[in-house]
Amino acid sequence: MKKLFAAIAATLCGAYLISAAEAPAPLYRDPVTDGAADPCLIFNRDTKEWWMLYTQRRANSETADVAYCYGNPIGVASSDDGGATWVYRGTLDLDFEPGHNTFWAPDVVWHDGKYHMFVSYIKGVRNHWSGMATMMHYTSPDLWNWKFEGPAVLPKENVIDATLLRKPDGEWRMWYKWDSKSLYADSKDLRNWKGTDKASISDRPHEGAKAFRFKDRYWIIVDEWAGMAVYSSDDLENWTRQDKMILDKPSQRAEDRPSGSHGDVIVAGDRAYVFYFTHPGRTAHGHAPLDENGNTPYELRRSSIQVAELELTPEGELVTKDRNLPVDISLPRQID
Repeated sequence: MKKLFAAIAATLCGAYLISAAEAPAPLYRDPVTDGAADPCLIFNRDTKEWWMLYTQRRANSETADVAYCYGNPIGVASSDDGGATWVYRGTLDLDFEPGHNTFWAPDVVWHDGKYHMFVSYIKGVRNHWSGMATMMHYTSPDLWNWKFEGPAVLPKENVIDATLLRKPDGEWRMWYKWDSKSLYADSKDLRNWKGTDKASISDRPHEGAKAFRFKDRYWIIVDEWAGMAVYSSDDLENWTRQDKMILDKPSQRAEDRPSGSHGDVIVAGDRAYVFYFTHPGRTAHGHAPLDENGNTPYELRRSSIQVAELELTPEGELVTKDRNLPVDISLPRQID
């Protein structure tokens, strides 16, 4: 009888959780372009898989300067084992006007029976950092087929790197990068946005903010191009920077260097995981000198996705567990 009850319990638990498995390092490399960056994870309610949407940089293209960061689609990888292993699935068809255009850094949320994606868009392909970026809104019933809803009308133009979080009052808040600051706007329906020029975080230049709730507090981590700064809040209005950064140093795990950049955080019960990208061939995140042809060398272009577990110290600071050790990961396979 005890064995029967144990079997039933295991079956019921198995409907929601997958036993923890050791994540490889790196967690994922794009098998087509070798340029996976800016990962965003979302649970696919139909397939019961975790999907990773990311900027598919053209790292294996010999082009001038940073042209490999332009002209890229949004890549897709999926995991059916709780986030331990990932398989490349292709790219999203997001084109709404002719030409070879650029998509960066998606964020996806589930709302009112469909997925909503906010992704930065730049017309065309450029050799150097430039171009007007617009935050575009798409919706989908299944994460594959996306309907273009138009640009998100925000208080500022030329913005990138959306991160969304639902507030206690039911409204959504979107933070986005403008002029190396994190501004925000609120919406009840993800279509009509109200906001001001007020910045949530503006003390130091950054990009790639990610907002989440963990251990009864709100958190935002931001990419400072040499690791991530950590801010916390009790009310989503007043943010305090902690002294310790995360992912600012390399680990002994393969390709987990020189620092962690623009990522996502998934909270699974009392555990939280940060997914981020690295430039493993660089000595510092921004160190990418051009060769004699004016190109960024391949070893400095390529990027890898990594994962680390987050935890709170007794002093209440958010840190990563020992990144030199293997990461056991178990994301839920049922989302309410």
